[in-house]
Amino acid sequence: MRIIAGIRKGRQLTAPAGTTTRPTADRVRQALFDMLVHAPWGGAGLLSEACVLDAFAGTGALALEALSRGAASACFFETDRPALAALRKNIADCNWQERCTVLTKDVTSPTKARKPCSLLFIDPPYRQGLPASALAALSKGGWIAPGAIAVIETADNEPLPLTDPAHPAPQSEPEQVTFNGTLLAERKHGAARLSVWQL
Repeated sequence: MRIIAGIRKGRQLTAPAGTTTRPTADRVRQALFDMLVHAPWGGAGLLSEACVLDAFAGTGALALEALSRGAASACFFETDRPALAALRKNIADCNWQERCTVLTKDVTSPTKARKPCSLLFIDPPYRQGLPASALAALSKGGWIAPGAIAVIETADNEPLPLTDPAHPAPQSEPEQVTFNGTLLAERKHGAARLSVWQL
């Protein structure tokens, strides 16, 4: 696993052993960032000087990729000890300690934000309804800037994780927590689905 592009292109990233952490594959990150940079709603300005939030951060690969491509700062939420060790090593190996904040707190009950974030990566365990509940908690804590973009990874056969009037949830899928957004793009990669939302 490595950083794909930008000022840290080619930098190897550490991942913890075992299956608890599920890093986003290099090819999927490449496809995602190509979309973020080239989509009509995206562009270089989406990453330039952005404040990035990486929820369920794991290795931190998504936000570290954003930093390599021009983001200004990143905040990582992670509670798993092996993942935290890998995350901190990856930040140190990139020499980005001053640009990164690691919070060892559950993202569904975050502390109050110092600064709202304009780009969010939400890559939780599948099929637990976590994207909407995490975003609701982050919104309450002041973490989400107006019009922020959220990239959410789910299993390919999960219902869409947020509510969009143009893509209503099936009646057979009751939701415990809802969060509204506009669906900008959706891509499937193997067993994973990436959906991009404007919040």
